[in-house]
Amino acid sequence: MNAKQIQAAAEAVLFASGEPLELSRLAQALEINEGLMEQILKNLEAQLDERGSGLCLLRLGSRYQLCTRTEFAPSVRQALEIKRNAPLSQAAFEVLAVIAYNQPVTKAFVEQVRGVDCSGVVNTLCQKGLLEEKGRLELPGRPLLYGTTAEFLRCFSFSSLEDLPPLPERQAAEQQEASLDEGHSLISRSEEEAGV
Repeated sequence: MNAKQIQAAAEAVLFASGEPLELSRLAQALEINEGLMEQILKNLEAQLDERGSGLCLLRLGSRYQLCTRTEFAPSVRQALEIKRNAPLSQAAFEVLAVIAYNQPVTKAFVEQVRGVDCSGVVNTLCQKGLLEEKGRLELPGRPLLYGTTAEFLRCFSFSSLEDLPPLPERQAAEQQEASLDEGHSLISRSEEEAGV
């Protein structure tokens, strides 16, 4: 198969799957190496964007999925008579944020950060597929650890957890550290120029 045929085959496989597929699995199915597969997927993504397709290619870590573009969601919902999911509550967003930035964590950790019980919210987020159990902590009672899922990445259009926006405190600390480093280098230069 030539590159154009491989790209068409990759598009067909992603469309038929309906679920995110690992890059390695796609490469294996199309009998090519992962580097070439990644390049072909980048080309597919660019072509979908260029022609204004109703589909887009999402990268979720090392997995890829074909999805409809968000601007066409109302039309898709109406045509397929899909009921709109109930939006997440403020509490759900808070719990997601605490877990996403600190995972894996226990419910007790989330409750300590938020100051209120969050059992119901965590259970709801697990049912929606945004959170999942990531194991148990080696402490008395062996509490469950929770983390985000690929569905969380897909819903918020993140490729990976590194795409999460920086926390305000962390961002301020990084800026302060950068300005201190800059100040130290200015002092060092001044001392050098003065012959100290």
